Amino acid sequence: MLEMQPPIFARSRPGRRGFDLPAAGVPTPGGPEDRPGSIAGLLGEVEMRDEPPRLPELAEPEVVRHYTKLSQLNHAVDTGFYPLGSCTMKYNPKVNDELTGLPGFAELHPYQAVEDVQGTLQAMWELEQQLLELTGMRRASLQPAAGAHGELVGILMIRAWQRDRGEGHRDTVIVPDSAHGTNLATASMAGYKVVEMPSSAQGLIDLGSLKETLSRHQVSALMLTNPNTLGLFEEDILEISRLTHEAGALIYYDGANLNAILGKAKPGEMGMDVVHVNLHKTFSTPHGGGGPGAGPVAVGETLEPYLPAPLVARRPDSAGTGGAADLEGSADTYRSPEFYFEQERPKSIGRVRGFYGNVGVLIRALAYIISMGGDGLQQATEDAVLNANYLRARLRDTYEIPCDRMSMHEFVASAGRQKSYGVNARDVAKRILDSGMHAPSIYFPLIVPEALMIEPTETENRETLDAFVEVMRQIDRESREDPELVRTAPHTTPVRRPDEVLAARRPVLRWVPEDPVNG
Repeated sequence: MLEMQPPIFARSRPGRRGFDLPAAGVPTPGGPEDRPGSIAGLLGEVEMRDEPPRLPELAEPEVVRHYTKLSQLNHAVDTGFYPLGSCTMKYNPKVNDELTGLPGFAELHPYQAVEDVQGTLQAMWELEQQLLELTGMRRASLQPAAGAHGELVGILMIRAWQRDRGEGHRDTVIVPDSAHGTNLATASMAGYKVVEMPSSAQGLIDLGSLKETLSRHQVSALMLTNPNTLGLFEEDILEISRLTHEAGALIYYDGANLNAILGKAKPGEMGMDVVHVNLHKTFSTPHGGGGPGAGPVAVGETLEPYLPAPLVARRPDSAGTGGAADLEGSADTYRSPEFYFEQERPKSIGRVRGFYGNVGVLIRALAYIISMGGDGLQQATEDAVLNANYLRARLRDTYEIPCDRMSMHEFVASAGRQKSYGVNARDVAKRILDSGMHAPSIYFPLIVPEALMIEPTETENRETLDAFVEVMRQIDRESREDPELVRTAPHTTPVRRPDEVLAARRPVLRWVPEDPVNG
């Protein structure tokens, strides 16, 4: 067990140093060099500190050990199983990180001239082509910083399209009751009313409810995930698309679960009008704790004019040109760079972030796609589906499975049986942490009581899956024989069970000594 270490300030000792820097040469206010033109003279006494900042005094080994131990307090996909449903916490090949760290990518500045960044623009353009092939869409923007950001971009494009058609009165977005919470938030942020549509008994979109909702409201869009958050593929997806389009609305595809269909199905062929892709989930970038992420948005022909500008484009008549050699010689021989930013887009909803995308995540995604290839991506999908169904079949006798049939990359179990012994889904999740594994998503989707949303991904072997099954079975036994043990878990983690509501409302983000002066 990793014990919590004293705060770094508490271990400070006067005179200890982990560095040896030359004197700064800045005159002291009031000193002999405090004259007009000197730094002290320019700043004046008001802007100069009377005393140096109160920083901890430690030797370099102490600082290194401190931060290394802090890094070990967090669970990560590199340290253990991470079956966090709907997040696709798959293993991330380190070669992708190495490629992203190449100076030509890592040391760029967003204001560099287009001529100087042709390699990066080519990589971005090639990534777009790969995403279009995988999604079946027409054009894509790489700007959005995350999936939720991509959602907002997609809905804003739909709103712009509706207004251009003189149908700005369409004020409603339909969201299934199994949808990710960001769907509802996105529609609301874009100024829409949200109608939540109940799922059928099979956990899918109910066609009768869809028809009724489309007829009763001025619908602008339907937002859906396929497969949905129950891990089920929408069997009526083509009919859903037909009904929605006949009603004059468009369909937004939440790409959070794209890892379940790569190489098998394409959102564009399902009739989707706009798709966001979570590169940090499906295409293997380390994520968690708020980042990093990227949520490119791909669209069909209808919404292509409304994509955020600028887009990375390639001159059709300059294939094979645009390198450094093209910039040499006289002005008469100069040829325009092959890749450039397409700025003139009259119907564009505009720029949606400061620059052009999270380039590090984009490079990782392209490296992952190229290294896997089409066959590899399809194999990853098949393995993710196989792993999820293996766990579902092995856990069905211990935990309730509300939709106990063939699932896709994830499935939803319930701690309903365990609750009869006084143990809820949160308790089960906390107890899993004692095993050195991360917990699944809990209490989502909301339509399943005591939900445990489990996604093993394709990168885990059978031994790891079997170990997880044994942990879950052990927790079930403990729930019946010693429920207090589960209710008070975790017992081996650095942080036990904080007041989660208080932590969210009043987070403690820095250490405060008991004695602000001498502590």
